[in-house]
Amino acid sequence: MKMKLATMVVAGVMAAAPALADLVFPALSYRTGPFAAGGIPFADGYQDYFTLVNERDGGVGGVMTRMIECETGYNTEKGVECYEATKGEGALVYQPLSTGITYQLIPKASADGIPVHSMGYGRTSAAKGDVFPWVFNYPGTYWDAASIMVNHAGEMEGSLEGKTITLLHHNSAYGKEPIRTLEELSKKHGFELTLLPVDSPGQEQKSQWLQIRREKPDYVFFWGWGVMNQVAVQEAANVRFPMDHFIGVWWSGAEPDVLPAGDGAHGYKSVNFTGTGTDYPIFDDIQKHVVDAGKAAGDGTSLGQVQYNRGLFAAVLAVEAAKNAQEIHGVADITAAMMRDGMEAMSMTEADYAALGLPNFAPEISVSCENHSGPGMALVQQWDATAKQWNAVTSYQASDRDVIRPLIEADAAAYAAENGIEPGCM
Repeated sequence: MKMKLATMVVAGVMAAAPALADLVFPALSYRTGPFAAGGIPFADGYQDYFTLVNERDGGVGGVMTRMIECETGYNTEKGVECYEATKGEGALVYQPLSTGITYQLIPKASADGIPVHSMGYGRTSAAKGDVFPWVFNYPGTYWDAASIMVNHAGEMEGSLEGKTITLLHHNSAYGKEPIRTLEELSKKHGFELTLLPVDSPGQEQKSQWLQIRREKPDYVFFWGWGVMNQVAVQEAANVRFPMDHFIGVWWSGAEPDVLPAGDGAHGYKSVNFTGTGTDYPIFDDIQKHVVDAGKAAGDGTSLGQVQYNRGLFAAVLAVEAAKNAQEIHGVADITAAMMRDGMEAMSMTEADYAALGLPNFAPEISVSCENHSGPGMALVQQWDATAKQWNAVTSYQASDRDVIRPLIEADAAAYAAENGIEPGCM
């Protein structure tokens, strides 16, 4: 492991006093490279919440948290190196923030007995907890996102029969993840699906958008990340594609994705599973205990942005799972195995969110062995270029689990057979 450390940036930022135990939360972040526009605010939100918990609450259950940040550059090999370099520090849970890294960590972390939370990304069939007991993807999966996007288009049209939808996607495990579900949904709803891959990092898309301009699909669904997003939004504006028919997944709908296109981005849509902005009581605490105290991970300008709030939410769920684990096992200094139990016992109601200073911030969540993905609900938001803000245009909506669940069952069963796993709850 040590010989790889020279290629990584590893920083402990919230260390408790040396004599005390701490709760370790590694962050596999990427503050550099073509995907940094999304990685930086997410990492800032994630870190700032742990700082808040330490500064305001004295840790979790009386035990301080320690976050170890390791730079991956969104590179799968480096992500695995980061995991190997940090897992011995007492890591309680990993947030890979990359579908490629998640796929590689599933067998490794499962063998090591360390839970992985791929929040709204990664391998969708990890939702089946009796096959993937150490992997969680609540509050929803890529297949949920794809279904909600289809449902929204269907609500706009009345019917998708005979319509055409193009999936413009990152040519990677991440971008390919929704294809199987969209194929099934196309059979159910009668639309024609076209696939348009974009090679990483996605800065060159002119040929794809020329094809879109020529073929004139009714909708473009978008699975992009990092610099690919702002390029796609600008190209859509250049070819005058109707922006309200251009819908991104939740990793393709943040401020850095739309601001560079100016007025041309007006009307662009994406799904999301958290609220945006700073109009939540928790931000008063973050301002007081983190930003004003000079302990913020960033310069404070990303507070309330989509990816900052998502990183914050990931940390909130990690802390709540740790609290669950402490309560279940009756100890404050929990282990990774105890953390797994706390994650499987995750239950977040609107009253819970409100008590944390996050009223109406996210869908209610209930996790079980049979369902590690939670409710699979999301809203659709739309960019207002004049006000420079995202506005929710729907409430939180459910995905088509009647289509999705059989796909999850089949994929999980195939994985279990390939890896000699006997399904069962822990």
